[in-house]
Amino acid sequence: MSVRIAVVADIHHGKPSATKRGDTALELMAEFARFANDAAPDFVVDLGDRISDMDRDTDLQLEREVADAFKAVDAPVHHINGNHDRDHLDVSDNEEILGQSLANATFDAGDWRIALWRADSKIHRTPEHSGFILHEADLLWLSRVAQNTDKPLLVLSHVPVSGHGQIGNYYFERNPSASTYPMAERARAALAQSRQPVVCLSGHVHWNTITTVDGITHLTQQSLTESFTTKGQPAGAFGLLELGETVSWQVQGLDPIAHSFKPHADRWTPPLPDFNQHPEFAARRRGDLK
Repeated sequence: MSVRIAVVADIHHGKPSATKRGDTALELMAEFARFANDAAPDFVVDLGDRISDMDRDTDLQLEREVADAFKAVDAPVHHINGNHDRDHLDVSDNEEILGQSLANATFDAGDWRIALWRADSKIHRTPEHSGFILHEADLLWLSRVAQNTDKPLLVLSHVPVSGHGQIGNYYFERNPSASTYPMAERARAALAQSRQPVVCLSGHVHWNTITTVDGITHLTQQSLTESFTTKGQPAGAFGLLELGETVSWQVQGLDPIAHSFKPHADRWTPPLPDFNQHPEFAARRRGDLK
């Protein structure tokens, strides 16, 4: 039984900021609602960063306006917090506005298990640390889900963990550490514990990407209002993900993409260490091994 999911990422409702066209967000959300209702998905996923943060009072109002925009969507909607949803607001603020828990959660849809990995998305700014923090509880939750799933697994999150390159990205080419979690390699190792196929879909990085690591396909979806790839116009990115024996992902708008693949549970041979630190290679160079 196939599963159909409509996806929106990085809405960034609010004043325009750098290349984010937040002034167009609510208009585009009305279009997304029509798109989702026409597609008749099993559910809708909001990958986070619903607003461009300013201050607590403004952010509360912006979040409420986005929540109202989602009311035009007929299908159930699952929300994930992004970093901008957390700059001035607590998780509980977002939960109250959206009317749902924003804790990590799983549920089954058709032949797939869906993991809403709502790991902490707040960017911390202290003298000791600037950036995301991957809390051990969130990592352990992901590990347990991967170990125990008896179905193909879709992991949905705001922050990607693939470690893919950021060359050409307006925000992250020169700030790659802000594009993912520290210790993201541990999250990838947790996912690799699954004996079932695993697919990951995230937002945050404001472009469409496809990366395969250790047999696991990682996708990131373009922001609804991003413009750095679209000549200053908002991308208007609406995603549709269909899960079955084959996975199909399409993103409409000014920055479209379409990709289909067959997920599998095969894992790759572990990478070599640095050649200069490999005892066997060093022994060969010394002539100790033939």
